[in-house]
Amino acid sequence: MWAQHELTLRPLRRGFHLITREVVAAVPELASVSTGLLHVFIQHTSASLTLNENASPDVRRDFERYFNHAVPDGWAEFEHTQEGPDDMAAHIKASLLGPSLTLPVRAGRLALGTWQGIYLCEHRDQGGSRKLVLTLQGE
Repeated sequence: MWAQHELTLRPLRRGFHLITREVVAAVPELASVSTGLLHVFIQHTSASLTLNENASPDVRRDFERYFNHAVPDGWAEFEHTQEGPDDMAAHIKASLLGPSLTLPVRAGRLALGTWQGIYLCEHRDQGGSRKLVLTLQGE
């Protein structure tokens, strides 16, 4: 069985945001899959996805602080600057974290660890709404 859905997320401020509930709600077929995979792909180059700690908001804030330190906005060496000081830094952060996740499905649920959640990583100050393609394969 295959199913595919598009999920449009509302604009979020720069940072790391848990979106696990939104992803699961957008794929109603998930509940009928005993074994499978859910592929989550973001259709943008200045935002990304990752899987990590879902309980403490400190973790999400520390991710944001780390990436802003490692890849600062407006670095003087950037050539691609037409879209503002956060644009090229956002592209690099998105490439480091990646555009997709492939997650196991077991017994109608995502088979995530106890403390794991899906993050939308918004790397721009004004990123706008973000579109995800959710592809489920399973039986």
